[in-house]
Amino acid sequence: MAQLDWKSLGFAYHDTNCHIRYVWKDGRWSEGELVESPYIPMHIAATALHYGQSAFEGLKAFRRKDGKVSLFRPEENARRLAVTARRTCMAVVPEDMFVDACKRVLKANMEFIPPYGTGGSMYVRPLLFGSGAEIGVAPAKEYTFIVLVTPVGAYYKGGLQGVRAIVVDDYDRAAPQGTGHVKIAGNYAASLYPHLEAKAAGYPVELYLDAKEHKWIEEFATSNFLAITKDGKYVTVESPSILPSITNMTLQQLARDMGIPVEVRPIPFEEVTSFAEVAACGTAVVITPVNEIERAGKVYQTGPATGCGPILEKLYKAVQGIQYGEIPDTHGWNVDVE
Repeated sequence: MAQLDWKSLGFAYHDTNCHIRYVWKDGRWSEGELVESPYIPMHIAATALHYGQSAFEGLKAFRRKDGKVSLFRPEENARRLAVTARRTCMAVVPEDMFVDACKRVLKANMEFIPPYGTGGSMYVRPLLFGSGAEIGVAPAKEYTFIVLVTPVGAYYKGGLQGVRAIVVDDYDRAAPQGTGHVKIAGNYAASLYPHLEAKAAGYPVELYLDAKEHKWIEEFATSNFLAITKDGKYVTVESPSILPSITNMTLQQLARDMGIPVEVRPIPFEEVTSFAEVAACGTAVVITPVNEIERAGKVYQTGPATGCGPILEKLYKAVQGIQYGEIPDTHGWNVDVE
């Protein structure tokens, strides 16, 4: 076992033994190799650097209560990366290769997977980018796919903590027919400046509305929007401009399992005051309760003054319980690493 302070890891990068690397050239992928160096030699004319051919995914592996290690729903990340690759004219990573790559790199770094009971997990970051040289605006003829892993700690110390959010009216995250539905690096580059502005103003999370009318809720900067209505329904956004969140997909299924009605539909911003609970959801945190949202100087209360509402907390515990092997995985979401 690696000599790390498991209970104070936080969500930050730590070096591990290696990452795994594949190269696509002449129409086929290489067999993949484990590489110790965390640096990548790259051509100065690589399309990732000039034309933004770069995409990534994020998922986690967990050391379960029974001592086994499993990935959580990796095939869904593989499918989403394939959609992104097609949209950006990159070579598609086959689903079986994607899952196998994640397993291979985890097996080579088992001692860095946090022990059960620490609240930690192994963050898995697949990355696909154009590594071939093109000086004209065109897709590359060579692509590199890597998977790096790093141990991360529990996002919440001492329970779910509510945060304040602010609506970003001066910036748009994605155009209606643009690339908001795929996980490309450029989408995150566009959000960096408004995120720093929001953080400087005391808001950990920013909320984007639709680019056309600034009327409809889209998503938080790096997370989907979800809410629980006062009559107990799970509501989340329907829009072609947001990233299909695997965490949101998981939470929706668990809500249905619990008998909670699920609605996926357009949500006007004015509706935020009618919700009993609001949250951002994503891989890193599962659920981040949002207690209030500020827009143009007006504050909207969107949940309990502190902490987390009862339904969101129940859903959060259900996801974590499955991931750590504490409750039955009836949907077969956990994929054993070995």
